[in-house]
Amino acid sequence: MRTLRWMLPILLCAGFARAEAPHPGAPADDPLAKRLFPPELIMTHQQELAIDDKQRAAILHEVEKTQSAVLPLQWQMGSAAGELARLLDEPKLEEARVLAQADKVMDLERQVKRAHLGLLIHLRNLLTDAQRVKLKELR
Repeated sequence: MRTLRWMLPILLCAGFARAEAPHPGAPADDPLAKRLFPPELIMTHQQELAIDDKQRAAILHEVEKTQSAVLPLQWQMGSAAGELARLLDEPKLEEARVLAQADKVMDLERQVKRAHLGLLIHLRNLLTDAQRVKLKELR
């Protein structure tokens, strides 16, 4: 049961994590992977991309801002998912309560996904056209 409580938020986010953080081997039809770049990819190749100090500072600022916004949401999502798991452990399920709690979990998940997507958009906008082309090649 404890495993389910910790795994549910992770499983709920897994689909978007794959889409929001494009990586080598990402599905060819993934619209986000083709157009957005995760911070890890940018920072790994910062020398090849000639990331300047201003860009580096802006990237770090965006990542830190997103992390500080997402962390409380992840805690809330863990708590909400735990409550959902508890409701699902009851002998007879109250559909309305279970679905309402699932809505809470999914709303928090949506907020986390939106924050991550916002980060990727900000990072892409910080890159020059040449840097975006280079990242596509490096991917």
